[in-house]
Amino acid sequence: MSDRILGVVLAGGLATRMGGSDKGLLQLGQQTILDEVLERFKPQVDDIVLNVNGDPSRFAAFGLPSIADSLGGYLGPLAGVLSALEYAREHRFDWVASVAADTPFFPIDFVSKSLGKAAELKAPVILASSFDYEKAKWMRHPTFGIWHVSLEGSLRDALQSGIRKIVIWTDSVGGSEIQFAHESSSLDPFFNVNTPEELVIAQQGAQ
Repeated sequence: MSDRILGVVLAGGLATRMGGSDKGLLQLGQQTILDEVLERFKPQVDDIVLNVNGDPSRFAAFGLPSIADSLGGYLGPLAGVLSALEYAREHRFDWVASVAADTPFFPIDFVSKSLGKAAELKAPVILASSFDYEKAKWMRHPTFGIWHVSLEGSLRDALQSGIRKIVIWTDSVGGSEIQFAHESSSLDPFFNVNTPEELVIAQQGAQ
């Protein structure tokens, strides 16, 4: 029997660099960024929830369950992952796969490759990475990961003790990474939209 995978789209950020608007609801061609994210994500997982803080009705049109951070104070993406792990345990999923709501070009084999890496290394968490040609090094993308449900208690303890940087905690629990290569001339598959200027770049990349 294969593992059941819950997908969570992390859409709970404050989007301060975009004037507080939900980045996933911005237009990308004929649809929103979140539409593109969901099209790529749905074939890779068994079910999807949205991690949304504030009024969830603004995402009602997508017809997906919404879960807020179970810990207050806007503690960052790790708090959204924790809420997804709690939901996954309650609904008998084995893994959570997380993606960001503002990253519309991530690989269509992100989950399968990450699970394969987790099995190979016997790791409870795998984060995606891609090569940054300007910095000349591989960079991890901590909102893109797969997380075993057994991590729930450890993650809650870490957040409550003040840890906010995802990679500090994932390294401490035996996590690893999987590399997704791309050409220097192409858009990074984990390119995310944080500013109006990056939205323009994403719109050009979607054409």
